[in-house]
Amino acid sequence: MCMKTILTAFLLLFIPLACSNNAENSKNTYNSPEADTPVVLSKTLESQNIQSDTQNNLEQKLIKEAFLVFETQDLDKTFGQVVTFINNNKGYIQNDNSSKSYNRVSRQITVRIPTQNFQPTIDSISQSVKHFDRKNISSKDVTEEFIDLEARLKAKRELENRYLELLAKAKNVKEILEVEKELSQIREDIEAKQGRLQYLQNKVSLSTIHIEFYKTIATESGVTVSYAQKMWNALKSGFNGLSYFVLGLLTIWPAIIIIGFSIFMFRRWLKKRNK
Repeated sequence: MCMKTILTAFLLLFIPLACSNNAENSKNTYNSPEADTPVVLSKTLESQNIQSDTQNNLEQKLIKEAFLVFETQDLDKTFGQVVTFINNNKGYIQNDNSSKSYNRVSRQITVRIPTQNFQPTIDSISQSVKHFDRKNISSKDVTEEFIDLEARLKAKRELENRYLELLAKAKNVKEILEVEKELSQIREDIEAKQGRLQYLQNKVSLSTIHIEFYKTIATESGVTVSYAQKMWNALKSGFNGLSYFVLGLLTIWPAIIIIGFSIFMFRRWLKKRNK
């Protein structure tokens, strides 16, 4: 009975002391500089923010793009119609190119349109086109990447603030250099994620429509030329050749005068010599 009482008293004294020491160790570990390492900070902050932001940001992010190719009989009229559709839907032309081949004249334009007006613009163009050589509409869901980038960017900024606090508490040059090295890497990551996020935001808010319309030109192959037309063409060619010859002589008239004078003097010299 005595032994049991002593053992009970020992346990009652030991357990509170052990709990107090563990709590103190945990507190010291949290406040110690070793706990503020890049791996611990980045993993803790990023995992917490990704979980919370994934639950809060569930708006779907879609990148929409379309390719339209069709034939028209009037390029200028079709271009004017397309511009009207674009203006009505608050878009703008990003690129405008024209090209011409042996029997085809075409125009290619790239249009950026607010995503909410993407389908109305496609419908407006479709109503004025009888047949599409190509009509391809695609949609890419980037919601997951968008949310992940936002969460990681938030975590990196919080991590940057923690390192700025460590920099203020640095005691020597070595500690300052180590913290600044980590800060430099963190800021590079922030800039990269910001750039990617801005790119996605632009693609999501403004959809892209590639439009090509063309006109077929009739060729002159198979046309028979009459004999009289051939004679007239030959006379014109002869007259043109004679004109070119006369113009060539006029171009070198100083040389002709010098050569003629040289021949005249040479013949005169020969006559005197024969006498």
